Amino acid sequence: MLQVAVVGSGPSGVYAAQGLVQQERVPGVRVDVLDRLPCPYGLVRYGVAPDHEKIKSLQSTLRTVLEHERVRFLGGVRVGPDGLPAARLKELYHAVVYCVGAATDRHLGIPGEELPGSWSATDFVSWYSAHPDVVPDGFVAGARAAVVIGVGNVAVDVTRMLARGAAELSATDMPQAALDALSGSQVREIQMVGRRGPSQARFTTKELRELGGLPDTGIVVDPAELALDPAYLDPSGLPAAQRRNVEVMRGWAGHPPAAGSRRIRLRFFLRPVELLPDRGGRVGAVRFERTLPDSSGGVTGTGVHEDIEAQLVLRSVGYRGVPLEGLPFDADRGTVPHLAGRVLRDGSVAPGEYVAGWIKRGPTGVIGTNRPCAKETVTSLLADAPALVRREVPPDPLAALRSEGLRPVDWAGWQSIERAEAELGASLGRGVVKLPDWQSLLRAARERGTP
Repeated sequence: MLQVAVVGSGPSGVYAAQGLVQQERVPGVRVDVLDRLPCPYGLVRYGVAPDHEKIKSLQSTLRTVLEHERVRFLGGVRVGPDGLPAARLKELYHAVVYCVGAATDRHLGIPGEELPGSWSATDFVSWYSAHPDVVPDGFVAGARAAVVIGVGNVAVDVTRMLARGAAELSATDMPQAALDALSGSQVREIQMVGRRGPSQARFTTKELRELGGLPDTGIVVDPAELALDPAYLDPSGLPAAQRRNVEVMRGWAGHPPAAGSRRIRLRFFLRPVELLPDRGGRVGAVRFERTLPDSSGGVTGTGVHEDIEAQLVLRSVGYRGVPLEGLPFDADRGTVPHLAGRVLRDGSVAPGEYVAGWIKRGPTGVIGTNRPCAKETVTSLLADAPALVRREVPPDPLAALRSEGLRPVDWAGWQSIERAEAELGASLGRGVVKLPDWQSLLRAARERGTP
């Protein structure tokens, strides 16, 4: 019987587990899905905006896989530093599939980036999504104006959350502290800024349109700034997705902004060069350099600068994978070298080691992109299975994990967390409300679930 460990319970990990237990080529495969956190679902739980209920409903699909009779969820298991070494994990299973995503964000690399009040959008998303690793911070405390650097879907998400009102946010599963902070926010001006033009923005049209439907919020775009992009003036040659984005912005540019107490300004052809401190040493403004399109699809600086006021700066310029102790790593790509999902060590296939998801291909695509990615890896693993099962492994890896001093949170423990979050929400007069810290999560799991 083939025993496989999948490290990571986000979409790529769960799709890999699904592919392994639903195929018929190698019958009886058993899969343990390990996660560092006591809760499953990865970025579906901790990355999807709380007001995107339709996307969050994907959890029910992932849940069906994790409740399969030959799949076991083991949360709270750290692999690598201060946890179970990768080499030891490999001894316990015939194969290990690493689906750990891209764990850090990209930096701007400009002066002042580390000023108080300057954050990655990842930190902000993790805060309002109740990720237990986040250091509690009000983020918006004392801020009147915010700048979001980046024009992808995450940038749109954080912009939208900054503009949401208390009535809309209270219906989500957002932790109470974040709800209180955002409900009391005095941020009235939000500028989302890209260094290139509107035709090169990476957000989807659906996400973009949502900004125009926010209550009590006006959208401002500068037609002259948009017109710096040749493709904006004539979008007929653009791919359909970019053309739709341009059409939405053309519509906004042609009408005065709706009345409201908040303003969202979409800015383009501005490159951040420095974050400027206020008198108290916190961020007070962002200095941008005006750019113009060049002949190769990029931009070039003009030497003309503009300072934009901001007491809160969120950078949203991409994710990046980090090295996994015990595995090879391509620092330039931020991925583990692989051949169709098989880990490569010094150019040769490492038997029994596989990757899927962002750590395999980089932080690209949408949630659904993980399906074909996981399928390719699973196909490789199943082709290797006849050789892999020849190696002896413990009959029950969970017993071996416990002998190492680990106390995994099993599915019953996760269900206890779910009940505790439902009870917390009821006590606050809300729906489900997420537990925001390690202590409360583990207490809920241990008290009524995992021993």
